Amino acid sequence: MELNGKVAVVTGSGRGLGLAYAKALAQAGAAVVVNDVDKAAVDAAVDEIHGAGGRAAGVVAAVGPAETAEQLVGTAVREFGRLDVMVTNAGILRDRVLWKMSDEEFDAVIDVHLRGTFTCARAAAVRMREQGEGGRLILVSSPAGQRGNFGQTNYAAAKAGIAAMARTWAMELARAGITVNAVVPVAATEMTKTIPAFAPLLESDAPLPAWVRRDEGMGTVEDVAGLVVFLASDASRDITGQAIGIGGDRLALWAHPQEKTVAFAEGGWTADAIAAHDFGEWETYGIPAPRPPEGA
Repeated sequence: MELNGKVAVVTGSGRGLGLAYAKALAQAGAAVVVNDVDKAAVDAAVDEIHGAGGRAAGVVAAVGPAETAEQLVGTAVREFGRLDVMVTNAGILRDRVLWKMSDEEFDAVIDVHLRGTFTCARAAAVRMREQGEGGRLILVSSPAGQRGNFGQTNYAAAKAGIAAMARTWAMELARAGITVNAVVPVAATEMTKTIPAFAPLLESDAPLPAWVRRDEGMGTVEDVAGLVVFLASDASRDITGQAIGIGGDRLALWAHPQEKTVAFAEGGWTADAIAAHDFGEWETYGIPAPRPPEGA
């Protein structure tokens, strides 16, 4: 995959998954705008990309406000002349069960993940439409947004919203040649170490067992980066409106929500009729704790 001549913005790219995305895009030939709230992390990431022969510029700002989105797009244009790819990766966690979650904890996560994705994608779409050469919006969702997860009301809601925005924007931006897809990554990061289901697997720096990489689809941040490079490339020009999962040894296409069973009652449904109706097998929900296969 060659991205020579392309310019990408990656939010939240001072560390973790975002840094892996930025480095992989730069290695493929793209110029990258690195973003984080931590200036030291931004400077280190830019220096690392420069040291590997790539091109990068840094923006220290919190994602969420429209002003940050405009600054990110403006930096790409000022430093590298254009914008081709926007990767909305920035995120935070404020995990707590529903009855204990504060307004501030809910709002903080929604502001960074959901509003930050909206403002950055909007600013990027405006610029890409002005350029008239298409573009790529790569939104970062999560299994929590597809399945729900205990203690993550705010995070799951934001990530589900991001997948919905990808499908909506794919329709709205199709005529402009701008594709919009959601990445659903699973990787060992400082954030995933805080999730009780995964914490025992990530306590040490030892390589993850083969069953974790395959059955749980969890690996390193570098394992995820190839999907972002592909979606940023011309090879993905016909792919839009999709939610694609990746992690460890696993690559998956997530299904879109749709009606599973349908029944009709002439004149409508009463509560008693609904109670007597057989819906079939109910849907499962939640992210199960990793469980090694027998003999592993």
